[in-house]
Amino acid sequence: MSSKLVLVEGLPGFGKTTTARLVHDILTEMNIKSQLFLEGDLEHPADYDGVAYFNEYELNALLVAHEKFKDVLSHLIIKQGDHYFLEYRKIKSEYGSSFPDDLLQDVVKYDIYELSLDQNRKLITDKWKTFAENVSTNSDTFIFDCCFIQNPVTMGMIKHDAKKDDIVSYVKELANIVEPLNPLLIYVEQSDLNHSFKKAVKERPKEWSEGFIEYYTNQGYGENHSYQGLEGTLEVLKARQELEREIVDVVKINKVKVDNSCYQLNEYKVVLAGILSKYFKAKDEL
Repeated sequence: MSSKLVLVEGLPGFGKTTTARLVHDILTEMNIKSQLFLEGDLEHPADYDGVAYFNEYELNALLVAHEKFKDVLSHLIIKQGDHYFLEYRKIKSEYGSSFPDDLLQDVVKYDIYELSLDQNRKLITDKWKTFAENVSTNSDTFIFDCCFIQNPVTMGMIKHDAKKDDIVSYVKELANIVEPLNPLLIYVEQSDLNHSFKKAVKERPKEWSEGFIEYYTNQGYGENHSYQGLEGTLEVLKARQELEREIVDVVKINKVKVDNSCYQLNEYKVVLAGILSKYFKAKDEL
C-alpha cells in the first residue's frame, strides 16, 4: 500500500516548506494526486490555525463582554457537542474592521495553541482522528508541513516546558491515529543549525525573527533556562533538535532523514524523488 500521508518535519530554516512543495511536485510528476497543506493553512484538515476554542461558560462571558456583536458571533460560532470554535483568522480576513481589534484580542486568548497542553492535545488528537476517518477511502495522498512533530513539541516544550515523556506520548498518539494511512515521515536536517537559523533570520522579515525569539525565550523552556536573544533562541533550538531526533527514532512509522545542507534545489529534488520511489509507484507503472 502506498502512503496516503507524507509528514515533513525539521527545524525552522531547514527547508521543510521547500521539501513539502518538492514532494508535491514529485508525486504530481508520478501522476499521483496529492493535496499539500503548508504551515498556517486555514483549511488544514488535521490542524487548527487561527481558531479559538470555548466551553459554554467562556463563550457566554465573551458574548456578554461584547454584546454589540452577540448576534454576529452566535452566527459564526461552530458548535461540536460541548465544544465551541471560532475561526477568527478567517473571520477577520472577511469582516476587516467590522471585527474590531478589542474583540479580536479577547478571542485570541482562547486560541487552541494558547490552551493548556492537555486541552490542546485533546482537541488536536480529535481533529486528527476525524481526518484519518474521513480520508480512509480517499485515493489522494496528503502532504503535511510541520504539524506532526513541530506543533506538539512547540506546545509541550517551548510553551509549557512539559515533561519529555508527555511530549513524546503526544506525538506517538498522533502516529497511532494515522497508522492506517501508512504514513511516511520525512525529517529534514542540516549540518549546521546555527548557520541555517541565522540565514533564515537574515532572509525573513524582521517581524518574524523578533516574534520567534520572543516566543522561544519569554516562556516555557527558554524562560526557565534564562535564555535571551538570538543566542538563547539557538540554545532552545538545539534542545528542541535533540528531542525531535529522539521522537523520530521512537515513532513506529515509515521514516527517513534527509540532509538539506547543500541548498541545491535540483540535487535535493533528485534525492527526494529517490526516497519517494520506494514508497510510491507511479500511476503509469500500475
